[in-house]
Amino acid sequence: MSKGKLAKFAEMKTFSNVLQPPFEEVFQNDFRLKAKWNSEFFRTSKPITLELGCGKGEYSVGLAKLYPNRNFLGIDIKGSRIWKGARQATDEKIENVGFLRTRIDFIESFFSKNEVHEIWITFPDPQPKKPLKRLTSSLFLNRYRNFIEKDGWVNLKTDSKELFDYTSALANYNNLKIEVLTSDLYASSYDSEILSIKTFYENIWLNEGKKINYIRFNINKEGDIIEPPDEEKE
Repeated sequence: MSKGKLAKFAEMKTFSNVLQPPFEEVFQNDFRLKAKWNSEFFRTSKPITLELGCGKGEYSVGLAKLYPNRNFLGIDIKGSRIWKGARQATDEKIENVGFLRTRIDFIESFFSKNEVHEIWITFPDPQPKKPLKRLTSSLFLNRYRNFIEKDGWVNLKTDSKELFDYTSALANYNNLKIEVLTSDLYASSYDSEILSIKTFYENIWLNEGKKINYIRFNINKEGDIIEPPDEEKE
């Protein structure tokens, strides 16, 4: 491991806006802040938005700046990435954003029913050969349903047409309510201040001429969300 990464990991231990629970604390166990995020972490009662696979935290920090009346939590397993967003939030004294270093596979260990208002998934690994590992697969959407509010939305922003088409097909197959659907965000009428927060890699892809796909949908429904029949199971 490089000296730079070691320095970042050491500094993150001093950040009050970062949590890094060990594996044994959350594997098949409820995390100590479950149902207590607003009272014991943010220490203010506001709607909570998650950014899953937050990377360097650009979206989490950007949303926190735009919406001071909401709380935001970026989640990623890569500590060296989280460091950047946590450092910025610390330096700029942005108190309505925090970061959680963990595997998203353990997401149900962290949040209780109706504790989360909204979910953002920004440029995740499209997992072309492993559909169920996609953060918008039926496996993960059914997990999110256990803690997102009834009227809460899931937002996917991606450069992957394959992931976008898959997610759109899954939403349609399960009759999920879709509020926004576009395969070319910045050429559409949906371009807005909130959608125009751009990550480091998004700017690179835009400079390469890639189109950005976006879908916003609700996952509240009767019965489990299931994969479309033509999707290959892992």
